[in-house]
Amino acid sequence: MVGPSYTDDERRTASLRLKVGFVLVVGVSAGITALQVQGSLLQAGVFTVVGLLLGWILVVYLSHIVPSTGR
Repeated sequence: MVGPSYTDDERRTASLRLKVGFVLVVGVSAGITALQVQGSLLQAGVFTVVGLLLGWILVVYLSHIVPSTGR
């Protein structure tokens, strides 16, 4: 039988990077969308911050409903 290819530390680091990347994608896409509909830079900044917050909330929710083992 073959053991896991990642150590626990590597798995935690990869999981954290995935979560941070997901939050950044959600936040930046909200700001870019605000710019595409010809919003001001202030509006784009506000939407980026709100998108980052919503992305973080989504990651927390998904982390809560999915077991840490991923099974």
